[in-house]
Amino acid sequence: MKKKTLTFGVSLLLITSMLLSVTGCGQKTTAPTSTEKKTDSIVLGVATSLGQFDAAGSLKAAQLAVDEINASGGVDVGGTKRPFEIVSIDTRDSEPSIPVTDALAAIEKQILEKKPAAMVVGVLRSEVLLSAMDMIAKYKLPYMVSIAMTPDFEKKVESDPKYKYLFRVGLSSPYLVGNLSENIASIGKTFNYNKIYFVNQDVAWAKGTNDALEKWAKANGWTVVGHDAYPTGASDFSSTLNKAKLGGAELIVPLFDMPESANLVKQASSMKVPSLFAGFISSAASESSWKTFGGDINGLVNFLFENASLPVKALPKSITFNEAYGKKFGEAERTKITGHGGGPSYDSIYILAEAIKKAGSLDADKLVTALEQTDMDGMIGHLKFNKNHQIIYGNDPKTTAVSIAFQWVDGKRVAVYPEAVAEGAIVLPAAK
Repeated sequence: MKKKTLTFGVSLLLITSMLLSVTGCGQKTTAPTSTEKKTDSIVLGVATSLGQFDAAGSLKAAQLAVDEINASGGVDVGGTKRPFEIVSIDTRDSEPSIPVTDALAAIEKQILEKKPAAMVVGVLRSEVLLSAMDMIAKYKLPYMVSIAMTPDFEKKVESDPKYKYLFRVGLSSPYLVGNLSENIASIGKTFNYNKIYFVNQDVAWAKGTNDALEKWAKANGWTVVGHDAYPTGASDFSSTLNKAKLGGAELIVPLFDMPESANLVKQASSMKVPSLFAGFISSAASESSWKTFGGDINGLVNFLFENASLPVKALPKSITFNEAYGKKFGEAERTKITGHGGGPSYDSIYILAEAIKKAGSLDADKLVTALEQTDMDGMIGHLKFNKNHQIIYGNDPKTTAVSIAFQWVDGKRVAVYPEAVAEGAIVLPAAK
């Protein structure tokens, strides 16, 4: 019996050896050869709050850019074309009950398991971004921020070379303050307004922005009637609206990125609050918002922090982007593109592709050097980083990235700011 077992074992070994010599499989139990690596996809990680509409739309915008680049042959890496591939994980950081540590754990899980060459879109909350910066520095991974707006991002990049791997393509709070204050000043001058009310979500970017705007307003002759903050998830804004109405507020400046925030203007309509609203209500920014809220949002002046959803002549890529987005995801999805994150996420992919081509490598340090040299046209305007790795925003899309303010006018969104992009002027809606 032992003899038969030995004979069978030797025969099996011989057959296995013959098969391996023919197929070469015995040489592929380790990592792929360098030749094979050159044709592998370049993995881009997206770790963000996928249940939130800005973040979900940003992922779609990034995927569209990836598909376009891949369709053209891929990314040039030292003379060899390689495709991009996006992998995603849900950080859930938009949910008020989720600890920062849970979001960080999701980011690290993606880094360790998927080994991305770079990360795009980024987390939603500024609080999470600031905590994640040390992790990104630890793994030395190029990280392109599209959504979180904290000014402390630039301060940290400036403070220590270890943060050199982080870049922000999306708008920062200081730029938003500048844009909003210019628009408010124009409204005040045009309509002879001087009474203002601030209301915002109680999160870092919104609170910081409206705090700065309140200081600006007081310094520029405005009477501040009030300033309220609401926790994420709040849906009843009647207290603010009553105070604004009684105080004679002519202009209300809302800053919210939560779905419930459109109830602010809906309630204002039912309460016949005569104030003009000019700020940012994310759930009223997309083309589909009119179908959802109808005349309740008529007259609202809403900012698109970075344009993706509104085709305008001054930003020609916004026109082709919307056409391509509708073809890929359907017209219904196109009308849901929001006012924050999508544009920078789309442009981030092209910025990375150009940097990889320039560096001729996926080496993180070489990519950082190439990213710092970015100087190109994108969907949101001209793309160039400042010394603290923030894309420069201004009023002329030929020289800087731009934010856009539009007004809802009888179901249509009309670009009204800045002047170089505007396709109409702000008008006061008829009394309700």
